[in-house]
Amino acid sequence: MSGFWLSTRLDISESLRSRWFLLYGLVFGGIVITLMMFGLTESRVTGFTGLSRLLVTYIQLSMAILPIFILITTVRSLAGDREAGVYEYMLAQPISLAAWYWGKFFGRFLVVFTPVILAMALAVAWGVIRGAAVPVYDFVWYCGLIMSLSMCFLGFGFLISSMTRSSDVAQSAAFFLWLILLLFIDLVLLGMIIRAQAPLGTVVALALANPLQVFRTSAMILFDPQLILLGPSAWIILDNFGHLGYLLWGLFYPAMLGLVTGGVGYFIFRRGDLV
Repeated sequence: MSGFWLSTRLDISESLRSRWFLLYGLVFGGIVITLMMFGLTESRVTGFTGLSRLLVTYIQLSMAILPIFILITTVRSLAGDREAGVYEYMLAQPISLAAWYWGKFFGRFLVVFTPVILAMALAVAWGVIRGAAVPVYDFVWYCGLIMSLSMCFLGFGFLISSMTRSSDVAQSAAFFLWLILLLFIDLVLLGMIIRAQAPLGTVVALALANPLQVFRTSAMILFDPQLILLGPSAWIILDNFGHLGYLLWGLFYPAMLGLVTGGVGYFIFRRGDLV
């Protein structure tokens, strides 16, 4: 266990010294500051007021930015260490591969998750200072959903970096994966399936297999309990899951997917040529 925590601390310290983490923190901090400057905590639009409107906007922006940030920075982790010859040094240390791999995984999770939550907490603190009502229920669920989404794409990143031997290839694969998931959200691929007269249940099932779509609809159901924005597909979701059931699906499915893909990445990493 000591090897696990040492690997975690090492990854955190390396991330804190890197430029990407500074940019990462500035992006999410800048988003919150910009939203506050535009007065979203004091506005009333289509029934959303104060912090509720700010959090909804912040979550939608996070869905577009967070995954690609995690993928691009994470895929360089193992692939970059292999190119730099770090493995030869690490394998000489009295630490197991499992402790090193999962220590890096957990350390990177803390690094990518913490700035997003701190930025959202900053928005809540600002709202409290301005006298706005704090939507505690929504805030807790948003934190859980962001944690789950971070875990999901962290697993994807470690899987890709375990399968590739070059940072350039890893980054290209990560961008391609992000693009495919976005295409499903934007209904490009789903539109093609619908034009092929696929059953509605099949289309919804394919959409709900996409962690980005699950995150989007889970965040949506918090401010639109009937999922009116989704149209007829909302009936399939609510009939099969229910309100709380779908929130739990959005909370646990992406996280479990990330752990599974991270586990597959570890299996490939352990059996591959480490040097």
